[in-house]
Amino acid sequence: MTAITRNFPWFIRDLGTSIIGDECYTSLVEGLHFTDTECLRYALSKGLGIGIVVGGSIMRLPQLFLILNARSARGLSFSSFSLETLAYSINTTYSFRHGFPFSTYGENFFLSLQNAIIVLLIIHYRPSLSYDYKKRRRHLIFASLSLLLMVFLLTSIPPWLLAFLQAATLPLAVSAKLPQIMQNARAQSTGQLSTFAVGAQILGCLARLYTTAMEVGDWLVASAFGMAFILNAILGVQLWMYWGKGGIYDAEEYEMAEEGTQNNMKETVSVYLGGKPGRINGSNGNGVDIRTKSPSGPTRVRLGTPPQRMRKVE
Repeated sequence: MTAITRNFPWFIRDLGTSIIGDECYTSLVEGLHFTDTECLRYALSKGLGIGIVVGGSIMRLPQLFLILNARSARGLSFSSFSLETLAYSINTTYSFRHGFPFSTYGENFFLSLQNAIIVLLIIHYRPSLSYDYKKRRRHLIFASLSLLLMVFLLTSIPPWLLAFLQAATLPLAVSAKLPQIMQNARAQSTGQLSTFAVGAQILGCLARLYTTAMEVGDWLVASAFGMAFILNAILGVQLWMYWGKGGIYDAEEYEMAEEGTQNNMKETVSVYLGGKPGRINGSNGNGVDIRTKSPSGPTRVRLGTPPQRMRKVE
């Protein structure tokens, strides 16, 4: 068998040595010394790291498709995704500038890009901006410029400040996840939150704790992944607890912006209810409410899954 492994084509050898190094390639592949536990652990770490990077490059795609298909970001916390994008960006910059192997942080790079798109989609589909196109455009431009400024600052700041920011990702991780956790608990629903994304993050954090210990040995990075695992596990429990529940949301979140509406024309809003037909703000009992202005005072409605709302101006 070793006669075959020692005569692999050059491109296979080059690929193998670039991943696990000459010493471990010679031991594991050419010599088939599977008792070499040091090289086995290192190869496992490299394999997990590459798998996590590949998974991270598509991890948020189901979440993006959920938002685009529903044309809604209901249940997603803007502050949570914004802070999470910042944390991923800090970790990516810190790891890159310290020369860590890309397999130990590559998924954070891809997650930063995907999260940035989700942040823009949350703004785009925010109900209060649905009918105010100029205001929505201003918000999107401001958010885009803020993201570009963040990238510029992270790549320009001195190393000591970047290390401080990496340490700050611990409280930042808590701040990023808490708004989403609290919103889920308040609404008794996880809205458009992707089960695949949360599950993949839980498994990814566990694997990252191992690869960080094997290849990096940086306690700042390991602590960030440990905290992320705990918070993602809480989100996973919420997905299980609220599975199939429509949720309760403030009616104001679904109001058409008063500014910019045409001539106070009557707005018909249809809300799909999770339970029996009920009255919402003086509706006619079948879930349809006809009004010319927003209700006074907070009103809460239960939405079904998936949300089905229609607006018609008469």
